Amino acid sequence: MEATRDPEFLPHDAPLREDVHRLGAMVGRMLAEQGGEAFFQRVEHVRTASIARRREGHAVDDLAESLAGLDAHAAESLARAFAAYFQAVNTAERVHRIRRRRDYQREGGAVQPESLLDVLQRLKEQGVGADELLEWLYKLKVEPVFTAHPTEAIRRSLLEKEQAIVRALVDNFDPTRTPQERKEDDDRIYMALSSGWQTAEASPIRPTVQDEHHHVGFYLANPIYRIVPAFYEVLADALQTVYNVAVPLPRLLSFATWVGGDMDGNPNVGAETIANSLATQRAHVLEHYIADVDGLARLLSQTDDRVDFEPALLQRLETYREQFPLAAAKIRPRHADMPYRCFLTLIRARLEATHEEGHAEGYASAEELLDDLLLIVHGLIDHHGLNAGAYAVRRLIWRVRTFGFHLARLDVRQDSRVHDDALASLLGDEAWSQRSPVERVAALRPYASGEKALAQNDDAQAESLRAVFATLNESRSRYGKDAIGLYIISMARSAADVLAVLALARYGNFVASSPSPEMGAIQLGVPLDIAPLFETVDDLKNAPDTLRALLDDPVYRAHLRARDDRQWVMLGYSDSGKDGGTLASRWGLQRAQVELLDVAQQAGIRLAFFHGRGGSASRGGARITPALMSSPRGSVGGVLRVTEQGEVIHRKYGIRALALRNLEQTVGAVLRASLRPREEEPREQEWREYMNTLASDSRHAYRQLVDRDGFVDYFRAATPIDVIEQMALGSRPSRRRSMRGVQDLRAIPWVFAWTQCRSIITGWYGLGTALEHAAAKYGENALQDMAQHWPFFVNVLDDVEMVLAKCDLDIAEAFSKLAGPLHDTFFTMIQSEFERTRHWLLRLKNSEELLRDDPRLSLSIRLRNPYVDPMSLLQVDLLQRWRASDRSDDHLLHALVASVNGVAQGLQNTG
Repeated sequence: MEATRDPEFLPHDAPLREDVHRLGAMVGRMLAEQGGEAFFQRVEHVRTASIARRREGHAVDDLAESLAGLDAHAAESLARAFAAYFQAVNTAERVHRIRRRRDYQREGGAVQPESLLDVLQRLKEQGVGADELLEWLYKLKVEPVFTAHPTEAIRRSLLEKEQAIVRALVDNFDPTRTPQERKEDDDRIYMALSSGWQTAEASPIRPTVQDEHHHVGFYLANPIYRIVPAFYEVLADALQTVYNVAVPLPRLLSFATWVGGDMDGNPNVGAETIANSLATQRAHVLEHYIADVDGLARLLSQTDDRVDFEPALLQRLETYREQFPLAAAKIRPRHADMPYRCFLTLIRARLEATHEEGHAEGYASAEELLDDLLLIVHGLIDHHGLNAGAYAVRRLIWRVRTFGFHLARLDVRQDSRVHDDALASLLGDEAWSQRSPVERVAALRPYASGEKALAQNDDAQAESLRAVFATLNESRSRYGKDAIGLYIISMARSAADVLAVLALARYGNFVASSPSPEMGAIQLGVPLDIAPLFETVDDLKNAPDTLRALLDDPVYRAHLRARDDRQWVMLGYSDSGKDGGTLASRWGLQRAQVELLDVAQQAGIRLAFFHGRGGSASRGGARITPALMSSPRGSVGGVLRVTEQGEVIHRKYGIRALALRNLEQTVGAVLRASLRPREEEPREQEWREYMNTLASDSRHAYRQLVDRDGFVDYFRAATPIDVIEQMALGSRPSRRRSMRGVQDLRAIPWVFAWTQCRSIITGWYGLGTALEHAAAKYGENALQDMAQHWPFFVNVLDDVEMVLAKCDLDIAEAFSKLAGPLHDTFFTMIQSEFERTRHWLLRLKNSEELLRDDPRLSLSIRLRNPYVDPMSLLQVDLLQRWRASDRSDDHLLHALVASVNGVAQGLQNTG
């Protein structure tokens, strides 16, 4: 390999360097204490050898030899030791992001890039006035969707230990802390590191859906719940600073989840998990409201001899005394002159009644709770209490507006083929799935409209779906219409797939009254937003025709009118990338959005996109601002709905300050892309033609690799996919169906496996060939123009550059040799395409090294390499030995799992 420079910290990153060294020293001391001095010295020997290998450009052989043949326990301990080092680096970097944010706020000069203040200043400079901005704010809808796709399964106790380390490091920002206080900070960090070492990273038992719900709930009900009010306060301050405007803000944020509702390929999800998830979320959010109300009751101690109180509030207080006599009797007599405290005590009683299923005195809706809280806040403001508690009450109001009584909307997803199987039984038509879309649409219309009813039978698939829709109907009544999100159809390929959902929903009696504009009467409609998911490159290409046929259907248009004429479409970044490679996928998604928007405009309906992005660049993972600013004009339109999954959830939302920063960046990017999207580029039409060729050539090169005889066997031998399939990462199987082909492997383990072996072909393969062909056909100057002036292409190249920087072809070759005779065939192709891709990317960027223009990301990668490399080589040795045991040695498997988890945490955005 080529020699690389040691990590170089930027001038303002000196505190980061100090934290990295400080935490690294603590990890070393902890390893010596927990594993013994000899163990620590072995770790140090491997670490320094790894650094030397990178610095001097040595081959991997010597480093690999030093790691070969370790017994399973020693190998697992070594992998965990290196994981502990770069977990320290990860934590230090996250804390440094908090430090940089505080530096901007404290210095008061330069505004932090991509903050809401920065975005509003940019928009004002671009001619956006206050009225235009406020009009768009009332249209804005940002909804992160948390999904059950973990590529890491960290125990909640370890997440809490990490937060303890973060708090101690943040406390050290204070220069006035005494030596004793700093020692106490170090003791807290060391305790968290030591107890973390003594805790398994994940349970050996595969998580249930309920376990996944608790994992996602940690983020929703903790960091996110806490920082939502702060987000609105930051936005209000920015509006006041930039536009001198102070107005009531609309709700911009909501949250959703797939946990408990994602049935696609997961037999563990169905009606029961839907009901349980919604009930658990309701219980969590009510518990948080009760705790907040208790805090407000302690705070609002105003007495009736010092301030006046609104008659409406006093009247409601008396009403509640009568409704909740037991709670009223517990109010201390000496608090009787504190109306706010008394009222909040009885609000708590009503929330507790709400917690009890079916209690007549509970709140019927979150709006009723808001009404009580607004009585308090208006009374405070009207009687000089703005700074005597009103701000605290407003914080709870923002939480109730955001989370309701459901915490997060629950999406439901199912494969269209499952719907077809059920309909074949219900319609008594064994050939149903083979019939043309036109035939199926004609047959489904009377059932989708409610004109006819499907006859119930005892088919298991049909009964399961009936129970799902019946549960959705009951849940909507119990938790409110905002509790139910989208119904997503995987592998949607025709209008018939969408009408199938309407027919099955009516079969499950999921109907509600709605006005009929044509008839001037009330009719029963399906109160559900249905989103077809277009996943493969071909599905994306055919998506406009599918949508056009759907919108031309009279039954569906009647349904859509009842849904405010807004159609949701989900775009699949994962399977399209697995199907056609990264460039064909990215261009297919870009082109599909343009064409789908044209279809929607012609039909006179609003189109909203739901982006199914993963954590890695191979699955659509990207920095939010460049991603949205390079998207097609008009595709954002004030709406962003995007999946958040795996390690991305932890990185974005695990720490409160960073969760707030992420929401600022996200909303700011939506505002910029909506109000002032990128300017028209006269050359773009020509570039699109070039891009069609590039995407086609890239896909052809990619398919030549994955369709070549023996490739599936090579994939299974040259990556740790067999280990990943054994890992207790999620409740869902790693394959959709029981076949061994790439097409039926889920995109997450596909990307995860290629990332582990360090070739990461999913993020770049085919691009080099496409660029080489395009340069010969159109000229290198044309590609240079695209690489400098077309945001879409710039963003693609930036993402590929990041992936290439994380690759290590020497280590990938060591993995590849595990495939025996297949190695020469396939690794030669991979190595050649890698060099070709790297060559053309650097050429188009006019650079001699990767990430020259992103020194912070380059530093981040270089900091981790000395710890990731040994774990990768250790994994190669363990894989060979485990497979030689016919995969029966569980001790080796445990060591392999430790190495896989460690590499994932070191490389980040892996799944």
